[in-house]
Amino acid sequence: MGATTVPTNDQILVPETLLKKRKSQEKARAERSAAVEKKKAANKEKRGVIFKRAEKYVKEYRDAEREKIRLARVAKKEDSAYIPAEAKLIFVVRIKGINKMPPKPRKTLQLLRLLQINNGVFIKVTKATTEMLKIVEPWIAYGYPNLKSIKELIYKRGYGKVDKQRIALTDNSIIEESLGKYGIVCMEDLIHEIYTVGPNFKQASNFLWPFKLSNPTGGFRPRKFKHFIEGGDLGNREEAINALIRQMN
Repeated sequence: MGATTVPTNDQILVPETLLKKRKSQEKARAERSAAVEKKKAANKEKRGVIFKRAEKYVKEYRDAEREKIRLARVAKKEDSAYIPAEAKLIFVVRIKGINKMPPKPRKTLQLLRLLQINNGVFIKVTKATTEMLKIVEPWIAYGYPNLKSIKELIYKRGYGKVDKQRIALTDNSIIEESLGKYGIVCMEDLIHEIYTVGPNFKQASNFLWPFKLSNPTGGFRPRKFKHFIEGGDLGNREEAINALIRQMN
């Protein structure tokens, strides 16, 4: 019986179908690699845009604060009262349950999306919302949030409404997918739109799931269900809402 010889690579004929498969796989690999590189480049460019926007917002906030201080100094120098611009934004937190609640305030709380105790939402000041707040004042605390409070709320407790689901804002892409068509693509855009009550405030505030806050550190005041000016916690506390936000966040 003769010895068998192992064929060389040149002698092995690769079927045409196998060659086609190899070429197809190589092409797919190259396309995937190109797509990954393209995505990396796009993400790098996007990060640059977001960074520039954040810088612009910081300058805008700083300039606005300086102007406010300047106007206050001018007023003091001229011995006149400095009247700040009227607040455009309110933060509302529900602090009382539904026990013995009439239908109208119950419905109003639903419209405001304050379905549970310690739920909080941002609201644009309008004639309609002012009337709504009057209806539910015995169940809420509210006031004028500053930039620090808005940032801390959104960064720490911010969730978005995506396909009716409560989704943590762990990535800017979540914001971009829902609000990109309004020019809101990152956390700083979202904060800016809320703080300035921008043209797309309604879309931005509706995207934010109502905040689920904790009971305030040290608890509410002993006379919780009295109005704030009577030593309680209910109603409009103006800038003092920021202290309550810090206690509940």
